[in-house]
Amino acid sequence: MSQQDRQPTAGTAKKSAAGLGVLLALLATVVWSGSFVATRGMAGTVPPVQAVFWRWIIAALAVAPFAARQAWQQRALIRRHLGYISLATLFGVTLYNTLVHQAGLTTSASNMGTIMAASPVIMALYARMGGERLGARRVLGMLLAAFGVLLLVGHGSLSLHFGAGDLWMFAAALSFATYSALLKRKPAEIGQLAFLLTTFVLGALMLAPAYAISLDVQGGFEATPATIGPLLYVGVFSSAVAFFAWNRAISLIGAARAGVVYYLQPVCVAGLGLLLLGERTGPVQLLCTALILAGVALGSAGRR
Repeated sequence: MSQQDRQPTAGTAKKSAAGLGVLLALLATVVWSGSFVATRGMAGTVPPVQAVFWRWIIAALAVAPFAARQAWQQRALIRRHLGYISLATLFGVTLYNTLVHQAGLTTSASNMGTIMAASPVIMALYARMGGERLGARRVLGMLLAAFGVLLLVGHGSLSLHFGAGDLWMFAAALSFATYSALLKRKPAEIGQLAFLLTTFVLGALMLAPAYAISLDVQGGFEATPATIGPLLYVGVFSSAVAFFAWNRAISLIGAARAGVVYYLQPVCVAGLGLLLLGERTGPVQLLCTALILAGVALGSAGRR
């Protein structure tokens, strides 16, 4: 076998990277699905701003042992790009998660996951505006998955009715899509771990004034297993693990393609909501799930 035969081709390496990107996007999607259930479970016991503040404190502590050295070594780069990092933090850390916790007060976990599936459409629009070619297969998969999501929200029809919590979730979807689009502009020289730790710390600092006001007006919350458990989940898994996986997926396959995988979120949330919260599902939900899965399979597949 010649040396040329032994070396992987550029096409094979690209295909492997794309496969890894899809798997990482799927990992983040599944973990975030659990966070909607945890958020819904905290509704009424932990004020939204306080929940998000402690989420990022826990996330920063979880990632610090792995990221602190890199962040310190790249402190000059971080200062140079602080404006960009602050903007990404505002949309992806501060606003997005606060809006999600606010929505959790008045809407179900399944609705939260379903409405968040609107974000891939916004991601695709951002990608197209940035000059990225989406391709007919990806667009078709996105439309099929979106149709399944709309049917799921409308309980089998396209007649949609939204409450206050649902509107908060639409705002969260817009914020998350904007964050995902901004990730494509992340300076390549800033390491993923350093970027994560910086955004987590900045996010907590941005929330600190609102946290102080919430403490003064609403009071604190009782530290019990019912509150600490969900906070640890959203802090360690939904923040440290899922954000690292999602950011890496964006760098490998782009926001639009990762967004197609994100359509699986309402399916995951519905399943977890049934198991953990007793939120029922039925034939309509199963049909919509099949449409979403078909759309994701079609839209996330690479071009030949």
